[in-house]
Amino acid sequence: MIRTGIAAGWLAMIAVPAIAQGADEPRPRFCPNRPSLGASGCTTLPGQIQLELSGIDWQREGDDDSREDLTLYGDLVARIGVSGNSELQVGWTPLASLRTRDRLTGAVSRTTGSGDVTLGWRRSISHPDGEGISAAIQPYATLPVGGREIGAGDWAAGMVVPVYWQIDEKWSVDFTGQAAAAVDEDGHGRHFDATGVVGLGYAINDAVTATAEFSVERDRDPADHDVRTLAAASVAWRVTKRTQLDVLAVAGLNHEAPDARVTFGGAVLF
Repeated sequence: MIRTGIAAGWLAMIAVPAIAQGADEPRPRFCPNRPSLGASGCTTLPGQIQLELSGIDWQREGDDDSREDLTLYGDLVARIGVSGNSELQVGWTPLASLRTRDRLTGAVSRTTGSGDVTLGWRRSISHPDGEGISAAIQPYATLPVGGREIGAGDWAAGMVVPVYWQIDEKWSVDFTGQAAAAVDEDGHGRHFDATGVVGLGYAINDAVTATAEFSVERDRDPADHDVRTLAAASVAWRVTKRTQLDVLAVAGLNHEAPDARVTFGGAVLF
């Protein structure tokens, strides 16, 4: 199938840099945002590009009237090093599928298309290498290039502030705050949206890290003011110094939050 081929193509990229690595290569600056609900505080070095991608990212959300299943294929973020403490970010979903089922009639509708493009700039304010207490500021804007059912329908903008603390060789804690001018549900105009994510990480060994997270979002959409709470668990496996595979599972904790989400993918540093 075409969708399966796209996902497999993205994941195949992860194995390429491992071939060229030498045994004495110094540790690169490689700290993906994935698979966290939040973000890391480090930045990519100048001349390097870090690709973070989802093979499949599936989410289910429902209410008394309908149920929606949204699946993203090959969701991609490119992080491009600009200086020793800053990077550019470009995010895009090349293919997404939205399946909606009417609970009353049983009718099912499907929409397929691409998503919006997000442009961001991350500036480190502490430890751009991700060691110790690492923090950054990251303004971003979303451009409405995707289809109306898949994309937001209008531009949006916001600010992300990630803070990460590597306590010791095993434990880490992190917090990501985000404030945004999000697009209204009807696709016209914007409203205030704020999210906070707290995470606790544990290194099982030198290659595998498990993380538990809790997220709260306050969405002041004119159509409906909501508070969404989520719990998440993820595992990241550093296959090499420049490649990672990961999986994330998310559960909604209240009625307003999406019911469930599962995503798997990885990251690679060039």
